[in-house]
Amino acid sequence: MSVDTATVRRIAGLARIAVSDAEAEAMVPELNNILGWIEQLGEVDTSGVTPMTAVIANSLRLRDDVVTDGDVRDAVLANAPQAEHGFFAVPKVIE
Repeated sequence: MSVDTATVRRIAGLARIAVSDAEAEAMVPELNNILGWIEQLGEVDTSGVTPMTAVIANSLRLRDDVVTDGDVRDAVLANAPQAEHGFFAVPKVIE
């Protein structure tokens, strides 16, 4: 695929970037070089390579899911301006 000045202007318009004629002309070879590198990457044989999500193999450290600090509802609700039925009571905000 080859990029020309009209394509650069179209991309700049879609990105809402103001590009002068001189800047558009200067971007044509740069974008063509980038597309050339991408085409080179497409030529690499990756059939034997397994997909990976990270460069370094990470495993999560797991722990038991245990409640370590709980059953303090009354202490928490003691700070509330108003509590009802074990919950914070807040004023109605829908008109």
